[in-house]
Amino acid sequence: MTYEHILLDREDGVGTITLNRPEVLNAMNRLLYAELVDAVRALDADDSVGCIVITGAGEKAFSAGGDIHEQRSDDRIYTREQLDAMSDPRRSYEIGACRKPTIGMMNGLAFGGAAVLSSSLDMRVGCEGTRFRFLGAAYGRINSTWTLPNQVGWPMAKELLFSARVVEAEEAYRIGLLNHLVPRAELREKTMWLARMIAGNHRGAVMGVKSLLLQQLGQGLQGQWAAEHDYTTHIMPGAKAEDAFPDFIARKGR
Repeated sequence: MTYEHILLDREDGVGTITLNRPEVLNAMNRLLYAELVDAVRALDADDSVGCIVITGAGEKAFSAGGDIHEQRSDDRIYTREQLDAMSDPRRSYEIGACRKPTIGMMNGLAFGGAAVLSSSLDMRVGCEGTRFRFLGAAYGRINSTWTLPNQVGWPMAKELLFSARVVEAEEAYRIGLLNHLVPRAELREKTMWLARMIAGNHRGAVMGVKSLLLQQLGQGLQGQWAAEHDYTTHIMPGAKAEDAFPDFIARKGR
């Protein structure tokens, strides 16, 4: 597959995916997300790859989250049923549950859908510019219930999901949302140090450890994801972009 919005690289047993829309802070539109999932699937199936790293282009953002302009346009063109038919909600679960260990190289902010993505990864390495914001409750959507508690524990996950506040780099490291916090100039070196170490170990053993860890969650990852998907499909569907992001739309113009 030829990619338009991501870059894919393989080196020393590590597959690196770069979200590559820096002009819009790597906002994730449908095409970028489809390419991301395709690349994760390809690396997961590649026997030469032992670890997967996901990062963003530039120094400002891992990703600003979903592409609001595309969402707003979609809301005007398609019905909820059509949008549901166009999407494949299991793709987010696939990334979280892929067999290979995943590391987020958090080169900048990760807000909204990008925070969801980063919390579905196995590990994260950040720098002084790293910031997270789990925005769902601020704009009438629900997400991250199946990812964040597994990373930072229930009490902190509740605080971050209920408040939708910004989590700066130092706090993210303190609460376990970042495994390592290093100066920006050392971010790639530190991430690749960890990724190469993982990739250099016995592939079957590493994947076995990950599989067992996921199976041994209080409720399996798939069950947690399925419960959130069922609730947001049948009980509280996500707010339309026009209603969810009025300030953003007002700033950017129509």
